[in-house]
Amino acid sequence: MTDTLRSDLAHLFRRAGFGATAAELDAAEKVGYTATVAALVVRPSVSDPGVLSTPTPSFTVQPKTAPLDKTRLRAESLELITWWLDRMVAATNPFPEKLTFFWHGHFATAIYKVRSAALMVRQNELFRSQGLGAFDALDLAVAKDPAMMSWLDTAQDIAAHPNENFARENMELFTLGYGNYSEDDVREAARCFTGWRYNRADDVFTEVARLHDNGAKTVLGQTGNFDGSDIVRILTHSTASHRWICTRVWSRFAKTVTTDPAINALITTYAAQLDVSALMTATFLSPAFLATKGQLVKQPVEYVVGALRALKLRPDSQKYLAVLRNLGQVPFDPPNVGGWPFDDAWLTTAASYTRLQFAQAVAAKGDISAVADEAVSARSDAAARLLSVDGWGTQTRVALAQVADDPVALMTLALCAPEYVVN
Repeated sequence: MTDTLRSDLAHLFRRAGFGATAAELDAAEKVGYTATVAALVVRPSVSDPGVLSTPTPSFTVQPKTAPLDKTRLRAESLELITWWLDRMVAATNPFPEKLTFFWHGHFATAIYKVRSAALMVRQNELFRSQGLGAFDALDLAVAKDPAMMSWLDTAQDIAAHPNENFARENMELFTLGYGNYSEDDVREAARCFTGWRYNRADDVFTEVARLHDNGAKTVLGQTGNFDGSDIVRILTHSTASHRWICTRVWSRFAKTVTTDPAINALITTYAAQLDVSALMTATFLSPAFLATKGQLVKQPVEYVVGALRALKLRPDSQKYLAVLRNLGQVPFDPPNVGGWPFDDAWLTTAASYTRLQFAQAVAAKGDISAVADEAVSARSDAAARLLSVDGWGTQTRVALAQVADDPVALMTLALCAPEYVVN
């Protein structure tokens, strides 16, 4: 794949989705790069065939007084995880799922503490439906989200004893970034969220006036009788938040940075209305974005989903969940509120062995006819086309040539090659 436009489009699909088929790249070439970005950066379509084939599972919110049924929770967790992986694989437009996955890591919440598949799938739908809108509205929705409230102990946040968990994490991880607030800001912000409750019996968010601190608070230099909504507005509209959100997006979709000249241009686009859609579009249209090829290691979910999409397989068994667990990344189960590690943290010896086992399994089971039907001498290039890889380096090409007479072995090595593992 040496054509510049095709290479750029393949890069776009790897970052905005999970890779592209040759047919998708053919279609994208006809309309051009800018039009392809516009077609990808949209909210999920109810007419998307992949979405229609993977309807959202329905779970019941269990009353707080009901004893925890661990067997039921495990079964529902498995159903929930498998459903989302299937949606990622099946979706015709992969971008809404990729962005939902980004927000899941940004506002990391885990089912092991929330203990409700119903609340986790509701949060997942929140990211999907609001994740491309205004960030202040998204952060406020997350603050009132039952899964997040359970995860960060909002029920303990009362006027007499403010709980700082959500206020702290919202500043450090969700809106500002560490170092852009003080301990006084955390304490004062916690007072603003007092009285916010999720009533599990009625399944509704409530604000309990008698538990709310009505005194004046000072956060980021602003003083008033603020509540949680006011604090979300103050935080998300600050210059520190503009830089933090743009940096997080650039680091997950382009390359890992703390500072980068490209981020300044993104801030100019984003700051006016906190429009995530405009931010994502500007990211993918940035000339600097096209210069980041090969600078992000695929996260395990990206790796597994991309391989399944390329080889026309569906995650219809627990073995793919076991692969992700061994790789260290299972949807709905991040290790902590900071989410998962990223980039070269995934390049471990254990991960390489797990990827090899996974690659052997899917290469043997998946549709690799696009490679097997080619002449032996052309199979390496065919594998690159199938996996949406620009091309192979010298060492990889030599290794692939040694097994080119065995299409399954060749695809196994291709799926483990650095050119595929690194975006």
